[in-house]
Amino acid sequence: MSKGSNVPVPTTALRVELGWRSAPGVPDADASALLLVGGKVRSDADFVFYNQPEHASGAVRHEGKRTDGGRVTDTLLVDLARVEPSVETVVLAASADGGTFAQVPGLYIEVRDAVQGTVAARFDSADATVETAFVLGEFYRRQGAWKFRAVGQGYDSGLEGLATDFGITVDEPQRTAPVVEPQRTAPVHEPQWTAPPTSPPAPATPPPPPTAPPVRLSKVTLTKAAPSVSLTKQGGTSGAMRVNLNWQVHKQFSGWGSKRGRAVAMHADLDLDLCALYELADGRKGVVQALGNAYGALHQPPYIHLDGDDRTGAVASGENLTVNLDHQRDFRRILVFVTIYEGARSFADLHATVTLQPQHGAPIDFSLDECTVPSTVCALALITNTGNDLVVQREARYLVPDRGVSPQRTVDQAYGWGMNWTPGRK
Repeated sequence: MSKGSNVPVPTTALRVELGWRSAPGVPDADASALLLVGGKVRSDADFVFYNQPEHASGAVRHEGKRTDGGRVTDTLLVDLARVEPSVETVVLAASADGGTFAQVPGLYIEVRDAVQGTVAARFDSADATVETAFVLGEFYRRQGAWKFRAVGQGYDSGLEGLATDFGITVDEPQRTAPVVEPQRTAPVHEPQWTAPPTSPPAPATPPPPPTAPPVRLSKVTLTKAAPSVSLTKQGGTSGAMRVNLNWQVHKQFSGWGSKRGRAVAMHADLDLDLCALYELADGRKGVVQALGNAYGALHQPPYIHLDGDDRTGAVASGENLTVNLDHQRDFRRILVFVTIYEGARSFADLHATVTLQPQHGAPIDFSLDECTVPSTVCALALITNTGNDLVVQREARYLVPDRGVSPQRTVDQAYGWGMNWTPGRK
C-alpha cells in the first residue's frame, strides 16, 4: 500500500505486526494502539502499549515481541468485532527506543487474519528521518464497515509526544525548582500596618474527585551490552512482580535430532515449563515448578508462586510466576529458568520474550538469543539481593544436559545451588 491509501478489512480478530530488520546499532521499536472518539482518547485506559497491554473491552491486546533471525516483530491483536460502538478509530503506532526511525531498516506494518493467517493489508515505511514515533496506520469505520488506512506520519518527540497529542496524560519525572536565596539587606523600619476586619471565611470547597494516575512510559530492555538493572533504583522493590515468558508456536520447529545433528520436526503441542530456583536469607533452598506440583506460595515461604501451565505462549497468559517483593529481605537469590517438558528436543527456532513487571516500577524485558545448541533448559534471569539492592541480571543462557541428567539438575550444577534431585511427574 502507498501512504494515504485504504483497503477494507474483515470485522474479525486481526493480528497487526510491526516489523523491522535488526542489526548492531539499530534502535528497538515498540507497537502501540489508541482507541479514539472524536480524534481523542476517552481516558488513559484507551492507550494500549507495553505498560498497559490490554484494553478493558478486550478489543486490543499487546502480544509482545519476537526475534526471528535478523527480523524483529512486535504484535497487537485487534478484534474489531469487540470495539465499542462509540470508538471511531483505532490508531496503530510505533515508537523508537534509543534512536530515530531513519536508523530502523525495513520498517513495515502488516495486518493479517488472526485465524487464517491471510494478509489483509501491508504498508512499508521508507521515508523516515528524525521521527522517534510514527502513526503507521489506522482502522476506521466507514458506512458500517471497517477499513485500514496507511498513514505514515511521525513525531520527533517520541512516544510521549504521540500520546499527549491524542489526549493521554503522561507521568513526567519530577523536576525540582531552583531555590532562590533572599537578598540580604539592611533592616528598614517602616510604620506598622493593621489589617482591616475580615469577614467570616467562605465555606470550604469540597476536594475534586480523585483522578487516575498518569500513564508511565518508562521501560527497561536488557541486552548483552547492558544485562542488569537495579530494582531499587527503579522503585520496584515492593508489591507483586510478575515474571512472564511468552513464545511463538509454529506447527513445526527445527530441532536437534540424530547423532549427526540433522534437524527433526518439533510438535505444535510444545510444552515449556517456567521454573525458579530460590535461596532464602535463612539458607533454605528449593524449586518452584509444575513438575511435582511444586507451585510455591506467595504469602509464605518461598514467597514465589507459579500461576499454572500454559502451552500457547501468548503474552496475556503464557507461563507466569509471581514474586512477592514485600518479602525481599527474605531472598538471597532467585534463578528463573525454563525447561522443555515435551514437544521438542531443543529451543532452536523458539522466539521467546521474558518480561518482569514489578507492581511499582518500570517493566523489564529481554529477548532470548537464537539457540544453536541441543539445549532443553535455559537460564533466563538471576535476581540477587546484595544487601542494599535488588538486582535483575539477564542470563539468556542455554544449557545442554549430559546424558541421563535432568534439566533441573543441569541448571543447579551450572549455578551451584547444591540441591538433591529425585525423578518427578506432572
